[in-house]
Amino acid sequence: MSAKPIREYDAKLLLAYWLERAPSVDSSASVATKFVFPSPKVAQVSWDPATNAITPDTQLPGWVFNTKLVAKPDQLIKRRGKAGLLALNKTWDEAKEWISQRAGKPQKVESVTGTLNNFILEPFLPHPSNTEYYVCITSQREGDSILFTHEGGVDVGDVNAKALTLNLPVGAHFPSRETIASTLLPHVPASKKETLVDFLIRLYSVYVDLHFAYLEINPLICLDGVNGGEPTIYYLDMAAKLDQTAESICGPKWAIARDLTVYEPGAQGTTSKGKGVSADRGPPMVWPAPFGRDLTKEEAYIQKLDGSTGASLKLTVLNSEGRIWTMVAGGGASVVYSDAIAAHGFAHELANYGEYSGAPTEGQTYEYAKTIVDLMTRGKPRSDGKILIIGGGIANFTNVAATFKGIIRALKEYKGPLIAHQVRIFVRRGGPNYQEGLKAMRLLGESLGVEIKVYGPDTHITAIVPLALDIKAAPKNPLHSVPPTAPGSPKASSQGPAYSEPGVGSIQEDGERVQANDQIVHFDTVDQTARPAYRPFDATTRSFVYGLQPRAIQGMLDFDYSCGREAPSVAAMIYPFGGHHIQKFYWGTKETLLPVYTSVEEAAKKHPDADVVVNFASSRSVYSSTLEILNFPQIRSIALIAEGVPERHAREILHLAKAKGVLIIGPATVGGIKPGCFRIGNSGGMMDNIIASKLYRAGAVGYVSKSGGMSNELNNILSLVTNGTYEGIAIGGDRYPGSTFIDHLLRYENDPECKMLVLLGEVGGIEEYRVIEAVKQGIIKKPIVAWAIGTCAKMFTTEVQFGHAGSMANSDMETADAKNAAMRRAGFVVPDTFEDLPQVLRETYERLVSTGTIVPQPEREPPVIPMDYKWAQELGLIRKPAAFISTISDERGQELLYAGMRITDVFKDDIGLGGVVSLLWFKRRLPPWATKFIEMVLMLTADHGPAVSGAMNTIVATRAGKDLISSLASGLLTIGSRFGGALDEAASMFSNARDTGLTPREFVDNCRKQNKLISGIGHKIKSVNNPDLRVELVKEYVRKNFPSHSLLDYALAVEKVTTSKKDTLILNVDGCIAVCFVDLLRDSGAFTPDEADEYIKIGTLNGLFVLGRSIGFIGHHLDQKRLRAPLYRHPADDIFINMADVSQPRVLGKMV
Repeated sequence: MSAKPIREYDAKLLLAYWLERAPSVDSSASVATKFVFPSPKVAQVSWDPATNAITPDTQLPGWVFNTKLVAKPDQLIKRRGKAGLLALNKTWDEAKEWISQRAGKPQKVESVTGTLNNFILEPFLPHPSNTEYYVCITSQREGDSILFTHEGGVDVGDVNAKALTLNLPVGAHFPSRETIASTLLPHVPASKKETLVDFLIRLYSVYVDLHFAYLEINPLICLDGVNGGEPTIYYLDMAAKLDQTAESICGPKWAIARDLTVYEPGAQGTTSKGKGVSADRGPPMVWPAPFGRDLTKEEAYIQKLDGSTGASLKLTVLNSEGRIWTMVAGGGASVVYSDAIAAHGFAHELANYGEYSGAPTEGQTYEYAKTIVDLMTRGKPRSDGKILIIGGGIANFTNVAATFKGIIRALKEYKGPLIAHQVRIFVRRGGPNYQEGLKAMRLLGESLGVEIKVYGPDTHITAIVPLALDIKAAPKNPLHSVPPTAPGSPKASSQGPAYSEPGVGSIQEDGERVQANDQIVHFDTVDQTARPAYRPFDATTRSFVYGLQPRAIQGMLDFDYSCGREAPSVAAMIYPFGGHHIQKFYWGTKETLLPVYTSVEEAAKKHPDADVVVNFASSRSVYSSTLEILNFPQIRSIALIAEGVPERHAREILHLAKAKGVLIIGPATVGGIKPGCFRIGNSGGMMDNIIASKLYRAGAVGYVSKSGGMSNELNNILSLVTNGTYEGIAIGGDRYPGSTFIDHLLRYENDPECKMLVLLGEVGGIEEYRVIEAVKQGIIKKPIVAWAIGTCAKMFTTEVQFGHAGSMANSDMETADAKNAAMRRAGFVVPDTFEDLPQVLRETYERLVSTGTIVPQPEREPPVIPMDYKWAQELGLIRKPAAFISTISDERGQELLYAGMRITDVFKDDIGLGGVVSLLWFKRRLPPWATKFIEMVLMLTADHGPAVSGAMNTIVATRAGKDLISSLASGLLTIGSRFGGALDEAASMFSNARDTGLTPREFVDNCRKQNKLISGIGHKIKSVNNPDLRVELVKEYVRKNFPSHSLLDYALAVEKVTTSKKDTLILNVDGCIAVCFVDLLRDSGAFTPDEADEYIKIGTLNGLFVLGRSIGFIGHHLDQKRLRAPLYRHPADDIFINMADVSQPRVLGKMV
C-alpha cells in the first residue's frame, strides 16, 4: 500500500517543522502577513507491554508538567470524543492517571476492539466555537482538492455536502490569493481571511513537498489577534496519510521532523549518545497498524523480511484459531483465493491473508512458509483438522520449483506438527518450471505422511478451494491432478525443424566453411505503416528497452520468432550507465545484435521506426527517465514496469503523457501482450506458457486487468474456453495507473478485430464505474464479461490491505460487491463467483460464434524455439561437466559456507583466524590447540625486517610508485628455495630421515656426504648461547599443548649433533615451525598418514609462510607510502661492474 496513515503525533511534528521551512508550492504562493507559525507542542506517551508501564516522566518535555492538557489515544481511531476517549483540561497527574487506567486495556470502538497503547498530549486550548474551522486536502487521479468549511468541530456533519472545494488539477497554475479566498473563505471574517490564506498556502506547500496523500484538520482554530497582532492558528485534531513509496525522497525530511531535540534541546533524543545511529537525522517514520490490528510478532517479522528484499512478502493473521490457512503467490491471486473461501461460506474459518511474489529466494520463501506453518500448528489440534492452500496464478518469471524448495523445506521441518493437526494440503500453481515444482510437492506428499493434492495450470485457479472444503457439488471446472510419476519437464516436440542449421566450421555444399558471422542475422530499419490510435501494437511495432534487461529482451525476441515476425520487436537498449556497446541475442536458432545507447536522444535518432519504450528503470529513476522519453514525439507508448513509484510522480507522468497523446501502461505492471504481434517485457511468462496459451497467434478476446499474474491466468482461461486472447493489458495495481480500464476497453471497442471484452477489476477505486457509464451510454456495445475481485473484504472485522496499493475501498461504492452489482445492472455478463468466470466466458464466446461474429480459424503450429542452455540446465534437461571443482566454500545459498560451516557459526563459535585456515585449507575443523598454533606461526613469520629479499623488493616497488597489490606481488615472487621456502624442504628432510630409520647422527653424516645443507638448521646470528626466542616460544607451546611432538624431539637431537661442530648450527625458526607442523598433521588425529604426507608435499607449509609474511610486506608498503619515500636508486659504488673486452668476443662466429 502506498498511501499509509500515520499517527496524529507524527503528522503534527511534520507540520511543526516544515510549515515554516517547506519550499513554496509556487513562486507566486508567498506569505503576505506577519504569519505566526504554530508552536510545536505535542508529546507522546506509549505503553510498554514488557514492563506494563507508560513512558516515564523523564522522557516527556518540560511544558507537560506546567500546562493544562488534552490527552487522547493516537491509534488511527475516528470519533474519539464520541467514544469517550478524550480527556480535557487536565493536569499532568490527572492525565497520567487517565492514561494509566486505559493503557494496555482492550477498548471497543464501534465494532472494533483493540488494545490502547499509544497516547498523545497537547496543551488545552480554550476557544469560542465560532473560531473552529475544518480543512482537508485530498488527492485524486485528476489532482488535489482543498475542502474548507467555516463550521468545524466535533459536529461538522457531512463534509462533502457542506464544505467548499478548491480543485488543483495536476500541472495547472497555483491559484491566486484572491481565488483561494473567494472559493474557500467567503464565510470567514475579513480580519482572518489573509491569515487563513497564508496558512492554506503553507499547508498545501507542506502537503506537496512531503508527499502527503491525505491531510485533515478538524477543528482548525483561528483566534483573533491580541493587541493588534495577527490572528493565530492552532490545529486540534489531525488525520494524515503519507505516500510510503516516496520514502526514498522524503525519508530525511520526515525523520528530521521527528527529532525531538530540534524543538527542545536536551530532550530524550532520538539522536542522543548510546542510541542506534539511523540513516537520517531523526528516527524513520512509523507506520502504525489499524486500530484492532496490532502486529503480531510473526507479522512484524514478515514485514521486516519484506522490507529487506525486492520481493513482496505479506502476512495478516485474521483468526489464529481458524481452520483454513493460505500461502498464495501473487497479489491478485491472493485476493481471488480469499474471495473463493468466503464465497463458500468459510470466511469465519479463514486464518490469514497474505502473498509472496516478485521471485523471492528459496531462503526467503522458507522463512515465510515456516512462519505460516508454525502459526497453524500451534494450540490444541482440531478434530476436523486444518487446511493449507498453497495456491497461485501462472507466474511470469518466478521459478516455481525454486520457491517450492523453500516451502518443502519448511513442511519437512514441521512434519510432526502437521500430522498431529491433521493438516491437508492443496497445491495449484503454474509458470516457469512448474512441472518440477509440482512433482516435488507430489513426491513430498508420499513421504511426509500428510495428504497433499497437486494441480497445475490446466485446473482453474480456485478449483482447489471447494475440493479442500469438501464441497460436495460437482466441480464447476475440470480438475487435473498431477500424478505421482509426473514428468519433471516438458517433453520435446516430436516435430523438429525441417532442417538443422550447419554448425560453425562445417563445410557447405559450395566447399566453404560456415563462419561465426554467418549465424548472425541482421535487420534493417523497418518502414512503419500508419497504425490507427486504437491499435498501438502490431506485427511491425519496434521498441526500445530502457535498462539492461537481457532476460526480458530474449523473451520478447523468442515471442517475436514464434509469432513469425519479420524483424525483432526490440530495436535497441538504453542504459545510461554502461557506455556504448553491442549485445548478442538469439533469433530462433541464429543470433542477432542489438545496440546499447546511453541516451534516449541517440537511440531515437538512430532508430526512427521505434515508437514504444519498455521502461525497466527503478522506482527512483523512472520519473526522470520517463520525462526524458516524453520529449521525443516519435514515442507513442511507454510501459512503466517499476513498483513503488511515488503517486505524485505517477500522476505527473500520466497527465503529461495525456497532453502529448502518449499511452502509458503502468507503473507496477508486468505490461501486456498482443498475441501474434508484440509482447511487453515478461508478459505472458516463459515460452512454454506462451505456446500453451496460444499467444503466438491472435484470438478474438481483449481483456484488461490490474494484476500481472491474473493476466496470465486470463490468457490460460481464454485459451481453454475461447479462441484465445486478442490483446491483454495489465494496467498495474497502483492508485494512479497511467491508463485505466476505460482507455483500453474503448480501444478494443473501436478495433474491428476484437469481438469480445473482458474486465477483471478489484476492490478499491472507481475506474470500473467509468466503464459502466460507457456501456450505459452505448459507447461500448460489444459483449463484456466482468468481475471485480475482493468480495471477501466485507467479511473482515478490521481493515486489510490487499496485494495491490490501490485495492482498498474508501467508500461503499468502491467495494467489489457494489461494483459487481453495478456492472450486472448495466448489462455486463457478471458471474456469480470468480469460479464461474470460465463458464460465462465459454457461453458468451459460443454465442458469438453461433451468430457468426467470431469465425474460428484453423490452428497453426508455432516454430520450435530452442531452450536457452542455462534454463535447460536449471530444468535438469541437460548436463555438462563442470569446468572447475571447488570443495572448500559456497556462497550460493542464503549464507556463506566455509567447508560446510555457516559463517554465522564461525563467529558464534569464535574459531578465530586459525579455525578459518583449518576449514579452508584442510576442509575440517581442527582442535583449538592446533588452530592456536596456526595463528602463532602467522604471527612469528609476519616479518623479519626490511633487509630480507622479499621486504626489500616490496619497498623498492613501492618507492617506484606501484600500488599495494603490485608491491606485495613483487615481494612474494622472491619466496622460494632460497628465501622462505625452507619450511617445506625442512619438513620433507626431517620427516623422511626419521621415517627411513636414520638416527640423528646418521642423518647429519648422510647430508655431509652428499654435500647437502640441512634445511631448517643454521642461523647467521643466533647460537646455542644466544638462542632465537621465536624458536623457544614455539618449543614451549608445542611441548605444553601438542599430544605428541616426536619429530620436534628428533630435530632437537639433530641440533645437538650439528651444534657440537659449530654453535650457530641451531634449529632455526623455519625448521622448528616445519617439524612442529608435521607433528600437528600426523598426531592431531584429524588426518590420515596419507593426508598428512600429501599436505606436506603440496606446499601447505610454504602457504603459512606466504600468508604470514604478506602481513609484513603490506606493512612495509604502507610504511613507505606514509614516509613518501622517493624512487630508490642503488648506489653505484655498491655494484662491481666488470665489462668484457670487446676485442675478445664471448661468441666467435665464422665470417662469410
